[in-house]
Amino acid sequence: MKGRVTVYSLPGCTHCIQAKATLRALGLPVRDVDVNKHTAIRRRVKELTGHTSVPQIFFNNRYIGNNEDLQNLCPERLQRLVRCVQEESCELAESLRNLILKLYSDHLSEDGKMVNYEALSSSVFFERYCDLAVQLQRMELLSLSREETLAFFINIYNTLVIHGNLRLGFPRNIWQRYRFFNYVSYFIGGQLFTLQDIENGVLRGNRKGIAQFLKPFSSSDPRLQVALPEVEPLIHFALNCGVKGCPPIKTYTPQDIDSQLLAAAEAFLEKDDGCTIDGVAREVRLSQIFRWYKEDFGGSDEKLLSWVFEHMGPSEKKRNLHALLSSGKFKVSFLPYDWSINSTR
Repeated sequence: MKGRVTVYSLPGCTHCIQAKATLRALGLPVRDVDVNKHTAIRRRVKELTGHTSVPQIFFNNRYIGNNEDLQNLCPERLQRLVRCVQEESCELAESLRNLILKLYSDHLSEDGKMVNYEALSSSVFFERYCDLAVQLQRMELLSLSREETLAFFINIYNTLVIHGNLRLGFPRNIWQRYRFFNYVSYFIGGQLFTLQDIENGVLRGNRKGIAQFLKPFSSSDPRLQVALPEVEPLIHFALNCGVKGCPPIKTYTPQDIDSQLLAAAEAFLEKDDGCTIDGVAREVRLSQIFRWYKEDFGGSDEKLLSWVFEHMGPSEKKRNLHALLSSGKFKVSFLPYDWSINSTR
């Protein structure tokens, strides 16, 4: 399969272990196939390579040889092979984004808040997306930049929520939601990522989520290498968990990702379900998102409102907030959250 290295091996084989260690040190996605478990594959490998010994190694669909052949590759050829694998991995991310963009264009409301699940489920493009999502296992996550990580995982999170709703049904209470977000997952780059893992592990820099007692990734978890070095608060205005209280669904690109996220935050704060200001009561009412993730916005009411003010666009609402902050007399409360399913039907 393109976008990864496939190693046909046997458990306990010293040469197999050395080859896989070398490949992983290069940051390559490795698919390890135990030929002992698959007799038909073992016969096929012999047909392809002319050998019955292990390991037998393929970069994408290009046969390299055994462990000795791998170790003896000249540096220039090895780097060319590594680039070929990584470029195929990047092409997968772009292909997925384009397919997601098509699905959103066809089946989302104009404001991005509602999904026509019934029509989407029968779409030929959704079938193609499901086929392509299987190939996420060959993504090379460690080669992604911060911007690529943000765009890739935001897009995957939002589409995985839709995919989960279609396959498992909509969670309708707090316990079903807890199970949904800790169960619905994709196999990406050789590791399992649930919705919780993506949001709190990767995009929030490995912080505990709502009702979580532990961080998503332990210090020995290989997925920790994928996590952003620190939390990015702006992701909260890009992630959609499948209910009406969430921000709109959009697709994001690595290019100018910060500008895109800033625009999403500004648009969210403009709406009354994101922020309202009562000058008479001297009260700022914010979405529950700001309560659940208060630590991401500074931890205190003062820092939270300072963050909100800095991320508002020029408006009467911003001027009113400035007046309250300048007076030093205000209180913060949180608006009801609409947990209704974001389905058009």
